[in-house]
Amino acid sequence: MKKTIVSLAAMMFMGIAMNAQTENILFIEDCGTGPYKAEMVSDESLPTHTIYRPQDIDAAVKAQGKLPVILYANGACVNNNVEMRYLLNEVASYGYIAIAIGPYDERDVNEQWKGVLKSAYPSTKEICMLANGEIVTPPTAEEIAARQAAEQARREAAAKAAASQKKSKKNAAPQPAPFRTYPKQMLEAMDWITEQNANPASEYYHCIDLDNVVAMGQSCGGAQTLAIAYDPRVKTVVMLNTGIGDMEMQGATKSALENLHTPIFYLIGGPVDVAYGNSAKDFERINHLPIVMINTLDGHSGTYYETHGGPYAVAVRKWLDWQLKGKISNS
Repeated sequence: MKKTIVSLAAMMFMGIAMNAQTENILFIEDCGTGPYKAEMVSDESLPTHTIYRPQDIDAAVKAQGKLPVILYANGACVNNNVEMRYLLNEVASYGYIAIAIGPYDERDVNEQWKGVLKSAYPSTKEICMLANGEIVTPPTAEEIAARQAAEQARREAAAKAAASQKKSKKNAAPQPAPFRTYPKQMLEAMDWITEQNANPASEYYHCIDLDNVVAMGQSCGGAQTLAIAYDPRVKTVVMLNTGIGDMEMQGATKSALENLHTPIFYLIGGPVDVAYGNSAKDFERINHLPIVMINTLDGHSGTYYETHGGPYAVAVRKWLDWQLKGKISNS
């Protein structure tokens, strides 16, 4: 097949359908730039996830047809979707429903991103600006030295702890699980929205386009995405700052690439992105279906911290408009 590269709390099922019950609503930025103002909500019947959707679902369906579905898995496989809040909200404002792993969370996105960007400022990026206009500057020499010292201290402490554990396994403290989420949560979200679409008592009744579903993940969430991308309900896959390469993570290995059955889109932050090498290997190995890769100079954090998710949100939306709505435009 032709390749294209561009430089640049689990749902509980008890034998009956559970009615959707919106609990919390949060309006992000100006609710998106799309034709349908978006909102972020939680639902009592799916407490393990957060939903991004048009505020007026009926109006959006009347104007464009049923809403395609985005199943999203988080970077670091963490149990919150703060990192992608601006992007998911922005895409939802163009007539999509996104169901992201992680419970409803009202934390300050800009405050969260300052630490992330400061700790891994991309050398190729001239300026990092948060959605509120605040500029994040590169770390100073003193800050870099302090970070390196802290990392060295952490390694020494870890080595000391490992040596102590080896001497006395009986007294070793139990190690926490490396991740708090799992790939099947994406399919649980798919099962939930399928139930809601068929339930006359649900606000989503006959409003969801179950034939047009994307599995999308960032970083570690990309491994979770590959682990479930075999599902026939998935129509396209989006890999953000991620790639499996020769790794084994979240139940996915390079063999998972053979199970892909839909077009796949890689959006990578260039050579300074830690996922760059793995994504390049994936690109070379996927030969049985259409694949597109875009590389930018934004590093592993993309532009998710920028207003409306920045250019990465535009790229994702363009891909979804094409793959799930059959739309190609310059707007």
